[in-house]
Amino acid sequence: MDRGQPSPEPPDAVPGVPGPSVIAPVRAVVRLRRRVCLLRKRRLPPPGVGPGYVPGATRANLDQPQFFTFDSPAELPSKAPRKRRRRSRVVLYPETSRKYRPHAESRSRAQRCLLLLVAIVGFQVLNAIENLDDNALRYDLDGLEKALQRAVFGQPAAVGRIVALLRDYLATHVHSRPLLLALHGPSGVGKSHVGRLLARHFRAVLEDGALVLQYHARHHCPQRRAAQDCREELARRVADVVARAEAEEKTPLLVLDEVEFLPPALLDELHGFLQPQRSHHFHNAIYVLLSGAGGAEVTRFVLQNASRALALRQDGAHGAQAAAAAAQAEEELRAGLRALLVREHPLWQAAAIVPFLLLDKRDVVNCFRDEMAGEGFFPDQARAELLAAQLSYHRVAGREFAVTGCKQVVATVNLL
Repeated sequence: MDRGQPSPEPPDAVPGVPGPSVIAPVRAVVRLRRRVCLLRKRRLPPPGVGPGYVPGATRANLDQPQFFTFDSPAELPSKAPRKRRRRSRVVLYPETSRKYRPHAESRSRAQRCLLLLVAIVGFQVLNAIENLDDNALRYDLDGLEKALQRAVFGQPAAVGRIVALLRDYLATHVHSRPLLLALHGPSGVGKSHVGRLLARHFRAVLEDGALVLQYHARHHCPQRRAAQDCREELARRVADVVARAEAEEKTPLLVLDEVEFLPPALLDELHGFLQPQRSHHFHNAIYVLLSGAGGAEVTRFVLQNASRALALRQDGAHGAQAAAAAAQAEEELRAGLRALLVREHPLWQAAAIVPFLLLDKRDVVNCFRDEMAGEGFFPDQARAELLAAQLSYHRVAGREFAVTGCKQVVATVNLL
């Protein structure tokens, strides 16, 4: 084929019709036009439907009335525009302050008040406990108990009760009434000896002899003196002691010996010290009354109940049964003494009665040995027993109880 001749047309070409390069874009434009028209038809409302047409609504829904009113659409009130809520302004706090909500602040204050109250109560309780310990330690009651047990023979129950009453009373300094100890028993059983030991101990621990008063009935108020003068003197001396003790915040000790010889006027004055209407400093005091009144009752009880009296003395008593028997015997003896003493004067009704029992021969021997050692003699056991055999005794249930106790021991040792 020559280069100058035109190329032949394709066999399917039609004369006068454009080729495939022109037909494809035209077809695409036609398809796009048809699709646009279809979309427009879908968005247009059907014929006969007003502008309130909702796409997707059925024909039945469109035929029904849309408003249950006879007012025209122009007369219907327009919907009020929604009021826009005003945002609250943000509160700015200083950087150095703590941020609390109001309810959280009130709860926090309540918790802090509760914690503060608990702390105050706990501190008060702890302070009270420490004050109790400090006030009791001031009087060295442990040392007093050891001294009494070592120097007083045959009276373990009486010594234990005296120390227990002192512990309870001296646990605090402020009281509503004074402590009245009444030591009763026959002659020579150790009442006056206990009074002297108590006075010596309190003078040492209080470091002031003026806070301890020792009053002997037959010495300070003999029969030849008028009872009214003795009463005034006793009232003045007691008032001075308790006032001085109150100033120093201490508890004084007043020991009155041979109370059975006091006239009724002095017993009335002592009874007046116990009344609640007296000044408060009269209530912070310890009165120890030593009396032989009721000695016959103690002697009768010991002789008629020798076995129970031995249990009360705690001589080898063991077990709960022996302890119960001793407690019952002691309570019975105190009740009998109180009933006897109250008939004489109402003073004894408010007293804590401590009975002193009869001493047996073994206790009298210990008294001789102790006195011999104090006078510079060798405390020989055989010699002490020989001296004790010279005294008189009540013989009951195989035991010997001294009639006069250790009353004659000092006089007998002085003859050596």
